[in-house]
Amino acid sequence: MQEAAAPAQPAAPPAWEIVLPEESATEDLGHFLADLLLPGDLVALSGGLGGGKTTLARALIRALTGEPDLDVPSPTFTLVQPYEARGGRAIVHADLYRLRGADELVELGFDEMTENAITLVEWPERLPPRDGPTLSVDLALRPEFGEGSRFARIDGSGGMRTRLDRARAVHRLLMRSGWGEAERIPMQGDASTRAYERLRKPDGTSAILAISPPRADGPPVRDGKPYSAIVKLAESVHAFVAVDRGLRALGFSAPRIYGEDLAHGLLVLEDLGTEPVVDGNGARSERYAEATRLLAKLHAMELPGVLPVAEGIDHVLPPYDLEALLFEAELMPEWYAPAIRGVALAPEARSEFLALWAEALRGAIPERPTWTLRDYHSPNLIWLPERAGLERIGLIDFQDAVMGHPAYDVASLLQDARVDTSAEFELRLLGLYARERRAREPDFDVQGFARAYALLAAQRATKILGIFARLDKRDGKPGYLAHLPRIEGYLARNLAHPALTRLRLWHEAHLPGLAQAAADPGADPEA
Repeated sequence: MQEAAAPAQPAAPPAWEIVLPEESATEDLGHFLADLLLPGDLVALSGGLGGGKTTLARALIRALTGEPDLDVPSPTFTLVQPYEARGGRAIVHADLYRLRGADELVELGFDEMTENAITLVEWPERLPPRDGPTLSVDLALRPEFGEGSRFARIDGSGGMRTRLDRARAVHRLLMRSGWGEAERIPMQGDASTRAYERLRKPDGTSAILAISPPRADGPPVRDGKPYSAIVKLAESVHAFVAVDRGLRALGFSAPRIYGEDLAHGLLVLEDLGTEPVVDGNGARSERYAEATRLLAKLHAMELPGVLPVAEGIDHVLPPYDLEALLFEAELMPEWYAPAIRGVALAPEARSEFLALWAEALRGAIPERPTWTLRDYHSPNLIWLPERAGLERIGLIDFQDAVMGHPAYDVASLLQDARVDTSAEFELRLLGLYARERRAREPDFDVQGFARAYALLAAQRATKILGIFARLDKRDGKPGYLAHLPRIEGYLARNLAHPALTRLRLWHEAHLPGLAQAAADPGADPEA
């Protein structure tokens, strides 16, 4: 069987060539291309007189502004005409047929006007060479295909070709899966490079379009391996498809897959809705209890480490091993300590930190690994009140699943980075989990689980502190900093466990204040 860990990128097809049988087809093309465009892009519209350049430009501008009846005159005599797109983006429409020379563009302030604009240029061969993404569209009348027919040849450069190819793949997938006429509504993304859109048909039915192109390897960071390989992040959409079908086969509410393009990383998924397991006051007890029972049922099963993706393609769930857990913990001294606490740790302190974690985490390597969904927390759990029992918990965002210790996902749920959970609430649900496991497995080791829970909850809090600091410092996403006090509290709670005494002492010595006991007592999971 072919393993799907790192699929080859799809071969780039030749330039897109299509026949536009009537003017409305040219307008439809404009609406399609408008979805590709970003500030700084150049659209080079070529072709002879009457070829349809202005028709296409008008359709593009109307789509970008959201004004279907907007008057868009040809800028033949003014040379340049500005517009404002939705979201305040600038659009510049230029016709350079009458351009006398490059100096005239300088006089018009063309470079300044187009610097952060979507720029549409007719007769682009008269434009001085430019860097950046360029969408090239060559139009010509082709009466042999029918009166008024045009022929379009579309290509891209500077990163535009990738966008164009993906847009074509999305269009093909939506058409063959029955969602070609649906409205596409962008959804708020997560901290990754994935993108999501809600698809809504005129009758109100909806689905989710997931855009998750194969992940390119980053630079090697240790032993010749990139970060994603060390911490076992999914390289392609194959992982999601495999785990999704595995969960559904067990009776859990993962989304149905309505359509897929594995090569381009595209999926059309069942829309499970938006009803959360939390409310304005935090975790909802009944919903968290069901989410806890779901984990207990899942963890009591004998689960395979290899899952089918498609005929002839399998996905191997990687082990959540000591290398991955240690590398994630190291994000704290690398990012959180200097960026948030202003502490530059000496090499000796960092070495001691890793040695202590290596020693502690050996107690959290399971004898019988299970599926660890890894992001099993409130943003990825959807309440489905119309269903019954555990099927009321809708599951999403599990593509990074690994074979790991069952305690990890329990900690992910009960120490949610975005939701305050008291030690009393946490202990109550830990007790529920233990009872559910024992009902299925009378020899379930509660004390061993409690120890592993404290270790992995502390590792997870340590990792998240580093990740959120990195998102702020490196990626310019400061919104995650609001969650740091909560995560610091969880870490303090976990460090109170006897199995983490030496790490607690390390924190007291090098990051004082963080390792103090949590505000609410009773945090010992063995209580």
